[in-house]
Amino acid sequence: MSDEKLHHVYPPILQRARDMRHPLTAAEAKVWARVRNRHLGFKIRRQHPIFRFIADFYCAEAKLVIEIDGDTHADPDQAEYDAARTEWLEARGYRVVRFQNDDVHRSLEAVLEAIHAACLERTQEVTHDE
Repeated sequence: MSDEKLHHVYPPILQRARDMRHPLTAAEAKVWARVRNRHLGFKIRRQHPIFRFIADFYCAEAKLVIEIDGDTHADPDQAEYDAARTEWLEARGYRVVRFQNDDVHRSLEAVLEAIHAACLERTQEVTHDE
């Protein structure tokens, strides 16, 4: 059984994740259009619940959480929450990568290359750990 199935997903979080799938932000929509249907060679889900958190995008094969952060993530309280969330996820074997909305709008190809590289790296790590 995979690690992600061991972490209970709270029903309200599951429903919130479903509700958040529409509409996506402009940056999330750009990324989703390019990663869906295994365009990068990996299955990537959007608005995926992990325990009490909802990942913008998630690759289970690589245990990779991909976050697309807007301006609200610059707020000190939000930044503190993001750091605690990242620490919690990484302590459980997930890797979190973050991109700013501006990164997506200005350099989408570079963001996609970084996501692909992280998926490749993580699948090699996950395979070696088993």
